[in-house]
Amino acid sequence: MDLFNFIFRLGVVFAIFGFIWGLINIGIRLLSVGRQQQTAEVYLLKAVQYLLLVDVTFLICYDQAIKGLDYNSQLIFGAVILLMYFLGKFQRRQKKQLIFNVYANGLPKFEQTFNAKAEIAVISIAITTFILFWFLPEFAINPISLWFKESILDIETTPIFGFIFKIIGFFFLFNIIFKVVNSFILLLSGQAFRQQNESENDNDNDNHFDHFEEIK
Repeated sequence: MDLFNFIFRLGVVFAIFGFIWGLINIGIRLLSVGRQQQTAEVYLLKAVQYLLLVDVTFLICYDQAIKGLDYNSQLIFGAVILLMYFLGKFQRRQKKQLIFNVYANGLPKFEQTFNAKAEIAVISIAITTFILFWFLPEFAINPISLWFKESILDIETTPIFGFIFKIIGFFFLFNIIFKVVNSFILLLSGQAFRQQNESENDNDNDNHFDHFEEIK
């Protein structure tokens, strides 16, 4: 039960952080209105966003006033949940890119800012930073991260907005549980291994077909 409360709490934190960052991002876009954002610029902002979220999440996990899980458990589960959150956003952006590629035939080509390698690099840096904070917690304390943390806690305690973000936190908890249960079902049923074998067989068949075409 303590773990569920912890995941729910992080869901609320992530939702409020996303709200604050969204306002900041709107301000940045207004300042650069009429100019197309370059891929490097997009991922620089994404790196700042993810590092700030990592910093704030660490401060929440580092808070000894949180009841339930012990300090090390909070950090371990915090890192795992952060990774799942980042990978979920990566998969959604990847699917949107694939859908755009399928349905964009004949439409004007807009500059795409999704880059899988850059996305993975940003996620890796963010998770590595969280681990470094574990050993060097003093580096997580700075005026910007403290401002984000205090702002999130203030919004969380407001009557209306706090209730809205708690609903989002509930769905975040449900989504995490669903992903974990689904992963266990796939492993226990062996479907994950069957899918991998089928993929390897398809690759073998494709290679065999290529050789036949070359011989022919």
